[in-house]
Amino acid sequence: MSNPLTHFNEEGRARMVDVGGKNITDRVAVATGVIHLKPETLRLIKEGEIKKGDVLAVAQVAGIMGAKKTSDLIPMCHPLALTHVDISFTENLDPDPQTGLCDITIRATVKLTGKTGVEMEALTAVSLSALTIYDMCKAVDKGMYFNNIGLLHKSGGKSGTFNRE
Repeated sequence: MSNPLTHFNEEGRARMVDVGGKNITDRVAVATGVIHLKPETLRLIKEGEIKKGDVLAVAQVAGIMGAKKTSDLIPMCHPLALTHVDISFTENLDPDPQTGLCDITIRATVKLTGKTGVEMEALTAVSLSALTIYDMCKAVDKGMYFNNIGLLHKSGGKSGTFNRE
């Protein structure tokens, strides 16, 4: 039986997978994550009152930059020529009854035509967007946290389509 962990060579050492023989296909990945913050922090974001600037615009650019730089951050990722990156935000203004916090859901869609998938790029885009929101708002809300970062969808390539339930 072959080892399903393809990022290890015969000696058990890390390696970058050889994708040279793989077919070129259209590939898409969608990832999401949630940042939790005080209602007042979300109000400041929405009303453009955070001193560092337009939080969601900067977080959107950071997510795009993160997707493009994923191979510089994740050791075994291939550098990819992405053809599309989109970051969107959904603000939930209703505080959670248990925590009293509101949240922003971050969604990243990444596409390319190539030999390897873009799941890591989509996940990195979400993570960098969340980190940027934290960085821009930490002066008013150090208790922000993010979670539920994960892959929602991927398509293309030999392994086919994945949809998280």
